[in-house]
Amino acid sequence: MASEIHEDDVGTRFLVTVEDDGVVVNISGATLRQLTFLKPSDDTMVKTASIIANDSASSGIMYYDTVAEDLDEVGVYKMQGKITLPSGSFYSNIVSFQVHPNITVL
Repeated sequence: MASEIHEDDVGTRFLVTVEDDGVVVNISGATLRQLTFLKPSDDTMVKTASIIANDSASSGIMYYDTVAEDLDEVGVYKMQGKITLPSGSFYSNIVSFQVHPNITVL
């Protein structure tokens, strides 16, 4: 993630490392990789997560890059990852992040 995220930012990368009891999970066999975002208004958006390369899957890392209208509210967002493996479905910890306003040009 960027050091400071702003309303309407596009291309902000959200990274999630999937762990189980502090041990990284190999997500290369995952049939589902997603990130769920809870906006300040309590609206949710569910996005498909990607992996950077085969080695990042074994490192448990997945990501999502924002597009237009993803970060359309100022305030505190929450994010949680989910994966589905042959052994079951698993969720990451929930993290919060702040989306800051931009300077309004009159």
